[in-house]
Amino acid sequence: MSTLPPPPADGFCARAWSRTAALQQAIVEHPFNAALADATLDRDRFAQYVVQDARYLVGFAQALAAAASRAGDPADAAFLSGAAQGALVEERRLHAGYVEEFGLTAAEVEGVETPPSALAYISYLRACALTEPYPVLVAALLPCFWVYQHVGSTILEATGDLTGHPYRAWIETYADDEFAEAVLAARDLTDRLAAGATGETRDAMFAAFQRATEYEWLFWNSAWEKEEWPTARWRA
Repeated sequence: MSTLPPPPADGFCARAWSRTAALQQAIVEHPFNAALADATLDRDRFAQYVVQDARYLVGFAQALAAAASRAGDPADAAFLSGAAQGALVEERRLHAGYVEEFGLTAAEVEGVETPPSALAYISYLRACALTEPYPVLVAALLPCFWVYQHVGSTILEATGDLTGHPYRAWIETYADDEFAEAVLAARDLTDRLAAGATGETRDAMFAAFQRATEYEWLFWNSAWEKEEWPTARWRA
């Protein structure tokens, strides 16, 4: 497990994390993550989460690719495009393994409707990619890196030995050193963009970071509640 060093105290990331501290704690303590940590999370909830997360990763990768196309520094463009590839290849491979483990067919996966909260998060990132300045888009993407690493490493630290744990692969994916390096790179990029931005843009970056972190909570809550469309009853 990799413990992240704190971000520079005078940078954007330190202030953004401090502002969202109560929300970060609520995410770690959410019933979904608490049950995942102690291995009591039922398979139906996790299966729904896996299906929705695989769909989310497509939108996340699209937003990362859009950010990469707007990066002025070749190293930043390479990081963002590499992260987009990782979202589509490495993490989706993890989800595919769980789908196979749960015995879900392609038709069953396709038949699971994307619930409101998951669709809203995906749509938010795509909207940021289309309408927001590059620094604001990067700030909106940061929580998916940082919040997941925080949750994964917190769970691993609390759980310790993962032998026989049904969600071991998920926990280890987000608590390992390679993912921590991606988080550090994302934080560094965000801090550098904020340092060179106007006060108005930094305010917009904070708002985007806050909103995306709220969507992280909503995403896990959607799986926990087995969220459905309440308007489905009126469909023709």
